[in-house]
Amino acid sequence: MIEFKEVELTDKQWARELLSYSGYRGCEYTFGNNFLWQCVFYTKIARLKDFYLIKSGSGGYFFPAGRGDFREAIEALRSDAAVDNRPLTFVTMNKTSKNWLAENYPNEFEFSTDRAFYDYIYNFTDLSELKGKKYHSKRNFINRFQENNWCFEPISPQNIAECVTMNERWLKEHELAGNDLLRESCVVNTGLEHFFDLNFTGGLLRVDGEVVAFTFGEPATSDTFVVHAEKAFARICGSYPAINKEFVNHACKGFDYINREEDMGHENLRKAKCSYHPAFLEEKFKAIIK
Repeated sequence: MIEFKEVELTDKQWARELLSYSGYRGCEYTFGNNFLWQCVFYTKIARLKDFYLIKSGSGGYFFPAGRGDFREAIEALRSDAAVDNRPLTFVTMNKTSKNWLAENYPNEFEFSTDRAFYDYIYNFTDLSELKGKKYHSKRNFINRFQENNWCFEPISPQNIAECVTMNERWLKEHELAGNDLLRESCVVNTGLEHFFDLNFTGGLLRVDGEVVAFTFGEPATSDTFVVHAEKAFARICGSYPAINKEFVNHACKGFDYINREEDMGHENLRKAKCSYHPAFLEEKFKAIIK
């Protein structure tokens, strides 16, 4: 039986090493994502040889990340599911993994997909330059933001407390409740609390000395950086496109792609993410054994 455990900071080194073997671009295949979201999804992890295994609180699994005999890993997960008297279920996998599973386990799994959980992947050059007619409105908003007395700073031990304060104000202004409040509180607050332990990279914007926006994330692969959180005061015109562009230019050079995660089916969030014209969507699939 696989010994799944809570995600702890002490798991960071081995987990990131095994994740790097697969090169999955999906946001859920980053250690930071697993650590932050465990408070919402009760995620647990385990190591099986050179495979990184992830189990959600629902009893489903992520498709294994790592290297070696994938059949061995999948059979181990099948046995683990049987202990819980559940059918083997994968709650997420990319298209390549889905095709592998269909080929190696023909007619054994039923597959499904949900557009709400596809990750938005952008070209670095598109977000860093915002060139062309399609980004005209973004440039206009940024120009309006830059009429302020503003500056960009990397998140550091000297200013991170101001990001915590700004996030508290952001939460109060948005009056979130239920699951939305739980997600925002757990993920963003935990990310700021353990920012340096998780080796995150972040940045903030000031207007007249006050922090009005911040963002942070981590690499998923050698060519893809994942943005885990981005907060700004929308009442300050252009603050969102400004923090997006400034952070990409200051912190994401050397990466070909920027993953800005999924829209979770929220119409306004989908509209906002589409307005930046993604290079492609990282498709995700579910599978349940028949």
